[in-house]
Amino acid sequence: MESGEIVTLGAGHYRLCAPLAQSSYGLVWRAERDGVGAVALKLVNRAQMKRAEPSLRARWSECAVREIAFLAGLAPWDARHIVRLLDHGMHEGLPALALELLGGDLAAHMAARAAGKPVGLAQALAWISQVNAALAKVHQHGWRYLDLKPANLLLDPATGGLKLADFGTNRSLQDARAHSYAGTASWQAPEQFFPACPDASLGYVTDARADYFALGALFYYLLTGGATLRYCSACGDAFRAHGRAGAAQLREHPVPILAEDEAARFLACAANGEGDAHAALALLRSLLARRPQDRPPHALAISRLIAAAKNDWREAA
Repeated sequence: MESGEIVTLGAGHYRLCAPLAQSSYGLVWRAERDGVGAVALKLVNRAQMKRAEPSLRARWSECAVREIAFLAGLAPWDARHIVRLLDHGMHEGLPALALELLGGDLAAHMAARAAGKPVGLAQALAWISQVNAALAKVHQHGWRYLDLKPANLLLDPATGGLKLADFGTNRSLQDARAHSYAGTASWQAPEQFFPACPDASLGYVTDARADYFALGALFYYLLTGGATLRYCSACGDAFRAHGRAGAAQLREHPVPILAEDEAARFLACAANGEGDAHAALALLRSLLARRPQDRPPHALAISRLIAAAKNDWREAA
């Protein structure tokens, strides 16, 4: 793809301006459409698709089709914390999407802040609440997201809020069978990283509560100024070194999900010498429970825990 190239979708023609981001499955360009203005145009990453085994190449189209199906099924009022789909169609035989153009992602925003500077409990709770609302819509529409991480959260410059993006890893909630590996190792729930049996032949058994674990990891990341839990870092390192086989090695040398010194660091950053953040720590522990059944059962339960954290903070301040 090159700047100036024209991509035609269902509602019109888009001229590519500059690349914005890329992943294994997608390429995102800033594009212009007459009468509409700038959009984010998402195309299949053909280069990565060609490098894959022929039997696996259909996954690239499947990811784009899943994303289009989910976003196209949303009502206008569902898009408050989810990126809006503006147009879609086929480009050179592969699915393509035109999305609303937002600011940079949360990972870039955190990296641009002063080193290690936390965002503060009030802002972190506001963002976690917005992401929880976005996940609630995903789950309501019959999907589990499975790839929640800062790079998939975009800042809305108009509101300062977050919007969830990139839905290619969605899996149906109605299908409770084990599935193939999906997501990003350093942001995954244990059941998403460790297969149902040691040799991974049965795949991975997940439900909506896998997304809640990642929400907890995100909460820790925000309050500690961009730090990653050692457990999550260990999973990421094992996957980079050994692929899916890294899970077996990590089973032999387990890492606590939330070590006591990490809990103490989180509490200190959340309180910041000004208030009581123990309810925020309780929310974190609940989200990061090792077993899915020990995590909150649904978004409403998380909303109540968030409200409790806000109230305790206000009363102590």
